[in-house]
Amino acid sequence: MREQWAETLVGLVVVALAAVFLVYSLTVGGVDRKAGQYEVTAKFGEVGALTPGAVVSVAGVKIGTVSTITLDPKTYLAVTKLSLDEDVKLPSDSTAKVTSDSLLGGAHIVIAPGGAMDDLKPGGEIENTQGSVDLFGLIGQVIRPQPSVEGNAAAPAPAATTPSSGVGAAAGDPAALPDF
Repeated sequence: MREQWAETLVGLVVVALAAVFLVYSLTVGGVDRKAGQYEVTAKFGEVGALTPGAVVSVAGVKIGTVSTITLDPKTYLAVTKLSLDEDVKLPSDSTAKVTSDSLLGGAHIVIAPGGAMDDLKPGGEIENTQGSVDLFGLIGQVIRPQPSVEGNAAAPAPAATTPSSGVGAAAGDPAALPDF
């Protein structure tokens, strides 16, 4: 009888932990979007490790999250929907950039406000974007530089020399021969 109570208690603990992880994953994933937010769109050529739920910030302050990331089949750009706090009004010419915390850190979006007088409207699009940089690709290029293609570079032309006047030079004297 004592073993059955222990097994039941362990089962309840496992179910409770599963519920806690479910609530946490839904919260981080942005499923519980606040009512005080509006969505804007930004298109990137490369999003790297950006995922839904990633932070959107201005000057290091979180102002929203990434809702969804999809691929535009016509332009092959990554279309991101950003849920921003409604009390943050961004100028319409703001710039969005995908950055990472470190080499191993997750990606997030940093917005640099522009100087336009009109604000970005709900459902609008951030036109100025900069995708993520492939750090490992850059490091690989530095470590293994690409060999130059031979035949494309022209050989340097020999320096022009004036023919020797022949005075005091013997016919076989190497000093009298022009340099090529």
